[in-house]
Amino acid sequence: MTTLATQPNKQVALATMYVGAGLTVIATLFAFIDRAGLAGHIRAGYPAYGPGEIDSAVTAYTVILSVVGVLGLLGWLGTVWVVRIGKGRARWLASGLFVIAGCVALAALTVQDTNGEVGLAPLLGWLQVLPCVVGLAAVVLLWRRAG
Repeated sequence: MTTLATQPNKQVALATMYVGAGLTVIATLFAFIDRAGLAGHIRAGYPAYGPGEIDSAVTAYTVILSVVGVLGLLGWLGTVWVVRIGKGRARWLASGLFVIAGCVALAALTVQDTNGEVGLAPLLGWLQVLPCVVGLAAVVLLWRRAG
């Protein structure tokens, strides 16, 4: 049976995961805080849209980002739980969730809307990347051996 990383690495990894969870919450809440910025991005890409259509698009993006945020937070908390109970599979769980989160963040930054522009406002897209950076640090800490 594989044992988890050394105790100091485990504690730092746990602290890192809590930071990642916090960044996930901030990135999720920012979609609600910056609704005007998201509306401006949509308005610039679709000048023919009226206020109702823009509001509908903003709501759709907000719901999508909320679902992604809740799933991300559940991933962080689930990984924290597995690390706390000391299972070796925590490394694999953290690595798998990191890959999934990276794919979601990459999609947020690059997927084009029907107008040919990136669909998500750039600031919101880059905020999806921040928890991934912390996730990479947590994965490295979990895989690091004593020595």
